Amino acid sequence: MLETIKTQLDRLIALYEAEKAENIRLRSRIDTLSTENDTYRKQLSEREEQIDNLRLKQAFSAPESGANPETRAKLAKMIREIDKCIALLES
Repeated sequence: MLETIKTQLDRLIALYEAEKAENIRLRSRIDTLSTENDTYRKQLSEREEQIDNLRLKQAFSAPESGANPETRAKLAKMIREIDKCIALLES
């Protein structure tokens, strides 16, 4: 009976160690994927900024060509913000 308990205890310890190692491996994988995710989010943000800049550039270069309304609205908002800054500087 004591030998059976010892055998079961050894088996439980081995299972615990295996799960502990798997846990460490998975935590490392999570860290790696989190870092990759952050990198991809940063790249996405940069790409979105590039798209916005290209749209604004297009709106400035050919405003009569019928740039999309979203771009025109963004441009108008930027102009209003610039006007507010100028007004603040003048006062």
